Amino acid sequence: MTTLLILLILAIFVGMLYVFYRMQQKHVKFSTRVFTGLFAGIIFGGALQLIFGNGHEIVTQALDWISLVGRGYVSLLQMLIMPLVFVSIVSAFTRMKESGNIGKISVTTLAVLLGTTAIAAFIGIGMVMLFNLDGASFTEGAAETARIAEIVERQAQVENLSIPQQILSFIPSNVFADLAGTRATSTIGVVIFSAFVGVAYLGVKRKSPKEAETFNNLMESLYKIVMRIVTLVLRLTPYGVFALMTNVLATSDFEAIINLGVFIIASYAALILVLIVHSLLLTSVKVNPITYFKKAFPALSFAFTSRSSAGTLPMNIETQRRALGVDEATANFAGSFGISIGQNGCAGVYPAMLATIVAPTVGINVFDWQFILMLVAVVTISSFGVAGVGGGATFASLIVLGSMNLPVAIVGLVISVEPLIDMARTLVNVSDSMVAGVVTSSRINELNREILNDPEAVISGNE
Repeated sequence: MTTLLILLILAIFVGMLYVFYRMQQKHVKFSTRVFTGLFAGIIFGGALQLIFGNGHEIVTQALDWISLVGRGYVSLLQMLIMPLVFVSIVSAFTRMKESGNIGKISVTTLAVLLGTTAIAAFIGIGMVMLFNLDGASFTEGAAETARIAEIVERQAQVENLSIPQQILSFIPSNVFADLAGTRATSTIGVVIFSAFVGVAYLGVKRKSPKEAETFNNLMESLYKIVMRIVTLVLRLTPYGVFALMTNVLATSDFEAIINLGVFIIASYAALILVLIVHSLLLTSVKVNPITYFKKAFPALSFAFTSRSSAGTLPMNIETQRRALGVDEATANFAGSFGISIGQNGCAGVYPAMLATIVAPTVGINVFDWQFILMLVAVVTISSFGVAGVGGGATFASLIVLGSMNLPVAIVGLVISVEPLIDMARTLVNVSDSMVAGVVTSSRINELNREILNDPEAVISGNE
């Protein structure tokens, strides 16, 4: 009977995949297919949870097979991260019309990423105060106890890591190891190496134009090949979103969600306020936030379901270029920088909230402006080099709590609702990256507003 039920679940799942295939064959809009996958995953996963409950053997075995689609899709996107970061940044230099724009793009992008992270930290602190969570205690069960032990072990890796040492860890000593992703800071290491290659190209271009042209042609070919692979993988997005959302709903611990309900509500309220800040930034450069969110929906929905900022990078860059009218150089910079610097949700709101919650337990007055300003500064600085492939929020929280001499057990106590909050955090991270691209492109007068305001200019996954 167990095997029969598993086969029935898988048959329904395969049937839905066929529906998405038929929608693609009929050229249904990409955003519609992604939304359908998201909605179908909520219904299917919710039904499994309702019928069998959390952790049932039948659901667990069925999800092993379903994960082939969901996790397999995320793995394909992660496969593209390092090649895409490298060719994107180097191509930003080779395609730059004016070399002087490189400095403007870099400074403006970093200013938006770090500025919004500081604001996000303020918002996180404010939400803890508003919901009276400062000094709150959470239930500790078996899962939380195990997580706390793991957190204490992980803290040993960062407790002696000073800010200068943290900055030093960004510098690549072996670029091939970083291209293989062997370090937590490998992504920013590749960004730095790529920037060096780009600057070297500009120098060669001035002194040896012929050799520079050869390199330019090589990078153009590599860029087109990598972006073609991106297009092929993006066609699988509706399937991946459906599988990922099914897994999230089918494995959610609703009892824990109820127990930590106020913390979840406070977290989502903070993240929504950060999105409002993004909207105000867009308005400041005369971009309609509604237009932005409509066009960014496929990338944001995938970020929500996959919980991977880095995995969303291909969609992030394509959305900026094809749907939002951001110039290629800025889109490449903003997308690449955004997966390792800033991250409003994981490195801004979350660590600030956890620090504010536990501060009263060690006698700190959270209404003290000195504490607030110190916390915001630490959060902003610590947001450099945050990993974008899951675990970044934990890493950032450990650094912030350790720097402020605060207890780290809080990170383990909220583990049961971590996936639910992480979904919204990742969406906010990706939005921040794309907003940085739009704002920067507008500031250097390279934003193509015809593309931005064209409702038909969207990523389709069919090119």
